[in-house]
Amino acid sequence: MNAKKLSCFCYGLLLLCLLAAPFMGAYPVFVMKLMCFALFACAFNLLLGYTGLLSFGHAAFLGGSAYIAGHSMKIWGVTPEIGLVLGMATGALLGWLFGMLAIRRQGIYFSMITLALAQMVFFIALQAPFTGGEDGLQSVPRGKLFGVLDLSSDLTMYYVALVIVVAAFLLIARTVHSPFGQVLKGIKENEPRAISLGYDVGRFKLLAFVISAALSGLAGSLKTLVLGFASLSDVHWTASGGVILMTLVGGLGTLSGPLVGSAVVVLLENKIGEFGTFLSRLTGIEWFNTLGESVTMVTGLIFVVCVLAFRRGIMGEIIAWLGRLKGGGGSR
Repeated sequence: MNAKKLSCFCYGLLLLCLLAAPFMGAYPVFVMKLMCFALFACAFNLLLGYTGLLSFGHAAFLGGSAYIAGHSMKIWGVTPEIGLVLGMATGALLGWLFGMLAIRRQGIYFSMITLALAQMVFFIALQAPFTGGEDGLQSVPRGKLFGVLDLSSDLTMYYVALVIVVAAFLLIARTVHSPFGQVLKGIKENEPRAISLGYDVGRFKLLAFVISAALSGLAGSLKTLVLGFASLSDVHWTASGGVILMTLVGGLGTLSGPLVGSAVVVLLENKIGEFGTFLSRLTGIEWFNTLGESVTMVTGLIFVVCVLAFRRGIMGEIIAWLGRLKGGGGSR
């Protein structure tokens, strides 16, 4: 089985598991939250993993779009599909504004500009009357999709969210493997050479930034629709740090890496208390019961271990290992 067939088989198996998850005891709302963060990580990976641009401001796209989508559905009474489109458009607009200001800089200067701009969005969300301030935007209705599908049912909402996330992932995969995606890879590997070949590097970077921001906005809007609220944590700088962690742990520059990384981080943040209780019962050591209170410490430890032992991330190391295995088999 070659690499392409193996990859398709794994993605097909993952899709089957997601389709069956609600009937296998999985909590649909939690799985939907995980899918939203997986989409967020994939959108960020398109910018960092394939274009080489490290943004510290992606929380602005996630949270800003979440507030706009939630406000439009709650106050303006628009349908869910219009709310998602408005949220996605908000992410694209913010991405264009951020990109126009930051794209002319490189390295740490680019990252710091995106962080500063994202902090401005955070303080706007904190002070603006329609966001709810520290309480957040609460009680966002799910409504009916196209006036037909009632999304108040968790099961219906689950499959709608799955279709949206899968479609967005296929769009990212198509973008990566298109001629446009190949140019982005060329810019990441050797920008001066891409310039010498006649490519307008700034234009390609800006377009990649806008696409990444729009898909991040879609993730934030979908998260608001699923959970029924948008909070300051969505637009805080820690959300930007979290998506960087997901991408690096899963595997930078791989399509499957952000999926695995987001699953690891979200499961750690939400299930570490239950895991600690299990370890405490298994070993008799009471200290494990406090793991739920030290989730940031455990997450940091996981990150350190991945950086030291898995420099390419989890999926990056697996892909490299399979490549070495295939090469070794060919030589033998």
